[in-house]
Amino acid sequence: MAEVILKNVSKTYDGKSKSVNDVSININDQEFVVLVGPSGCGKSTTLRMIAGLEEVSEGEIFIDGKLINDVPPKDRDIAMVFQNYALYPHMTVYGNMAFGLKLRKFSKEEIKARVGEAARILDLTDYLDRKPKTLSGGQRQRVAVGRAIVRKPKVFLFDEPLSNLDAKLRVQMRTEISKLHKRLNATIIYVTHDQVEAMTMGTKIVVMKDGFTQQVGSPLDLYNNPVNKFVAGFIGSPSMNFIEAAVVESEGISLKLSNSDITLKLPSLHQTKLKEFIGKNISLGIRPEDIRLVPAEGNYFPVNANLELIEPMGYESFIYFMIGKEQFTGRVVSSNINKNEETKIIYLNIEKLYFFSQDTAKSILS
Repeated sequence: MAEVILKNVSKTYDGKSKSVNDVSININDQEFVVLVGPSGCGKSTTLRMIAGLEEVSEGEIFIDGKLINDVPPKDRDIAMVFQNYALYPHMTVYGNMAFGLKLRKFSKEEIKARVGEAARILDLTDYLDRKPKTLSGGQRQRVAVGRAIVRKPKVFLFDEPLSNLDAKLRVQMRTEISKLHKRLNATIIYVTHDQVEAMTMGTKIVVMKDGFTQQVGSPLDLYNNPVNKFVAGFIGSPSMNFIEAAVVESEGISLKLSNSDITLKLPSLHQTKLKEFIGKNISLGIRPEDIRLVPAEGNYFPVNANLELIEPMGYESFIYFMIGKEQFTGRVVSSNINKNEETKIIYLNIEKLYFFSQDTAKSILS
């Protein structure tokens, strides 16, 4: 496998609009890196530039220490799995997996050995003589992955490969691709718009927005220490709750929540960071899992709120309520919900608050 390095990479269309802007990423050997972001953020374009399917407008891309900007896709020693399986319907599973090797003039013995090995890894041995139309969506996707595995490339590229599958199959294939990464010790670059896929699969996540890299780090680092409001709201499910708040001096430093009579007295660990914002408004964030119907360990602040909606999810439920003009989502234990009561005391863990500048949207805590 190999290291992949992007240095100040940009992609410009028609000499005007940039879909990728000054992206620099170091992808270590055997890392599973996920490019994640909303539609149009530049993640697939970045992947296609690594693959050689898009020209690099500015910057440099290296694979295994070799500059590959002008190297044809077939000579980059990469294998790509697309959203569309792109299987040949008239060929068997074996034929689909062997096709690329035949074009490269591999011997029949080598092809048989490589296809057999990939089929065992992907649990496709019993399907090698079947045509794609007789397979399920998950099996077809495994064939597409197998076609990449037999190449034994330096780098695997996945472009939203699970988006055509139903929810249950997506979970199954997430697990299979993660296990595949460990078995092959492969360098994998994976594109998705689904932050759950990113959090559960990646060893490193690259969050993108409007062609720019927002933050690069491990899943838990991005979850616990987002550098800006966009990353904070994008990573985590359900997403972080936000409300505008005024920083005021009241028995130390407190936060007066907008359009409400709620004033949060902050614990000492937050006081120092907010001193320079006294008299200003900031964006306050709190994750749904830091909201309780029953206080737990920690510093919880009680708030009177009307539960507008309860969504039972089994062991957990999502609750929706208003603070001022903002709708908040809580992620609570279902057994703590009394459906006969409309008004509840909602507890906010004020030790787990996030603060963002109104002007720059950057984290005040980082």
